[in-house]
Amino acid sequence: MLSTHQSPAPPQATPAEAERMVSTGRAVLVDVREQEEYAAGRSPSALWVPLGVLDAGGDLPPDAAGRTVLAICRSGNRSQYAVALLTARGVTAVNVAGGMRAWADAGLPVVTAHGTGGQVI
Repeated sequence: MLSTHQSPAPPQATPAEAERMVSTGRAVLVDVREQEEYAAGRSPSALWVPLGVLDAGGDLPPDAAGRTVLAICRSGNRSQYAVALLTARGVTAVNVAGGMRAWADAGLPVVTAHGTGGQVI
């Protein structure tokens, strides 16, 4: 028999809300995309922890300890999964709605590792 019970959607923040939370020190932004995507364009404040690392039980960077984790990917799907993983571990985690695409569309900075203009791929 199929269950009709669905898990509640994880908490979400808009890119602007996420940026404010990071800039005030209340949260840390964790980019869960693959290396090529992250290298092409990321938030200047993002920490990189690929979803595969989280899924395999990998740890968050020490900078994340005691703060809300804002998970971000390209469109918001992988980061939603990351939020579920982290929440199951007792971490307070929030999905950045729309991911890096929405981040860039909101006019927030997207850079490469060299600090130059990046692009969301």
